[in-house]
Amino acid sequence: MRSKRPRGRRPRLAVAYAATAAILGPLVWLWQGSLLPDSYSVMTMGYADYGGGPHGSSSPTAPGTGAVAHHEHVPQAESGRDVSRLIADPDRPADVALTIVARRQRFRLPSGRAFDGYTLNGTSPGPTIRAVEGQLVQVRLINESVPGGVTLHWHGVDVPNAADGVAGVTQDAVGVGGEFTYRFVADQAGTFWYHSHQMSHEQVRGGLLGALVVAPARREDADAGPIVDVEALVHLYQGVRTVNGHEGDLRIAAPPGSRARVRVINTEYGLMPAWVSGAPYRLIAVDGTDVNGPPQVRDEAVAVAAGGRADLKVIMPEDGSPVRVHLGGPSGIVLGSTSYHAPPVPRPAATLDLLTYGARVPLTFDPGKPDRRFDYAIGRRPGFLDGVPGLWWTVNGGLYPDVPMFHVTEGEVVRMRISNDSGEAHPMHLHGHHAVVLGRDGVPATGSPWSVDSLEVGVGETYEIAFVADNPGLWMDHCHNLPHAGEGLTAHLMYEGYTTPFTVGGRAGNEPE
Repeated sequence: MRSKRPRGRRPRLAVAYAATAAILGPLVWLWQGSLLPDSYSVMTMGYADYGGGPHGSSSPTAPGTGAVAHHEHVPQAESGRDVSRLIADPDRPADVALTIVARRQRFRLPSGRAFDGYTLNGTSPGPTIRAVEGQLVQVRLINESVPGGVTLHWHGVDVPNAADGVAGVTQDAVGVGGEFTYRFVADQAGTFWYHSHQMSHEQVRGGLLGALVVAPARREDADAGPIVDVEALVHLYQGVRTVNGHEGDLRIAAPPGSRARVRVINTEYGLMPAWVSGAPYRLIAVDGTDVNGPPQVRDEAVAVAAGGRADLKVIMPEDGSPVRVHLGGPSGIVLGSTSYHAPPVPRPAATLDLLTYGARVPLTFDPGKPDRRFDYAIGRRPGFLDGVPGLWWTVNGGLYPDVPMFHVTEGEVVRMRISNDSGEAHPMHLHGHHAVVLGRDGVPATGSPWSVDSLEVGVGETYEIAFVADNPGLWMDHCHNLPHAGEGLTAHLMYEGYTTPFTVGGRAGNEPE
């Protein structure tokens, strides 16, 4: 007997299958296209952006963009100078030499609170490295027990590219039992810091970091009286705020009438306000670069970007009363002599605008006639990142790895427009260079040249910056809210004629973020 089937069932099933295929097909295609190889060179990712400058490619260029696609991940350059050869003079003896041993271990803060994390020479933060401008610094890194490998990146120091410490870009991660030696000339006086750039979103938060201070070769104001010089490295250990590894206030002796320089280092992921009570102050340096003609500040906070630094100068009151430098909250540095009783005061309502602070002085290059112009537009949209669905950050509309490789030639003037329509603020960090902020939201800078390596780009903000391409190699340009970098907010700056032998992933397990 013939079975009875509802009329139209087969057509309806066919329509359903077709509709399902129409929906899932593109998703599967997008998912598959997002998958990254187990090992790849960052030089093969995304597309080349020449910023309107010259290039030798015969590939088609998108109209008006200066961008050339990397078809099927074909390397941009088959030959070129190896970035691992970009080193300091190998025959010059080191002026400052030390060994740093990285460990995974349980450690205690001076308060006695214990954490499971990472140490450098048995402590976190690691040892403060001190040098004088012009000295050659040599650091031998030994990985005793950090699984997955480790590197050291010299944040804000324009080191030779081979010393930049980015796993998979300028070196392989140093595995357990291995070592690597970094050498660079500290040719800029200022406040800097160092941290791991292998699985950095985990290792930095866990304790692999320290301060680096470069003193000027000659102190111009040597006759202006004694000076107290202290770094203030702010870091959160599992939600516990510390200054130089100490919970609560850090008391520093400062005689009446003396000058105190407090070097604020923000190692966290967000903007940190710093303000002073008990005396006026001057902001004398930002990201390791001196401010020209800084006036006295009262009742205003300084906003320090993630990864950024701010050097505050205070003249201690002649009556011996203490001064408090607030670092993001009630704890901070208390400068005093006869008394350290300086209760916290609320954050001032006003924030210092570095666009207008200090005295204007001509730049050493002309940003009005750049050789290259780039856009770095930060956004966010749903999609797949290495096969994982989510709401990811974008660069110029593309999800990683469909992001630009900014191409430059040594000696060129580069201008970049950074805009943020992503819904969250991003502290942008360009390795190997300092850029001058030209303007924000169409308003030109009128104060001292505002030189940065870590720039907070707020929601809806647009910045114009410029720099000279004077440090050849392959450099990261990423968000220093480190989880954001791991979520796709990473691009690179590449000098023509250079190449890297290192790959992300691979045997070394390189994971720069």
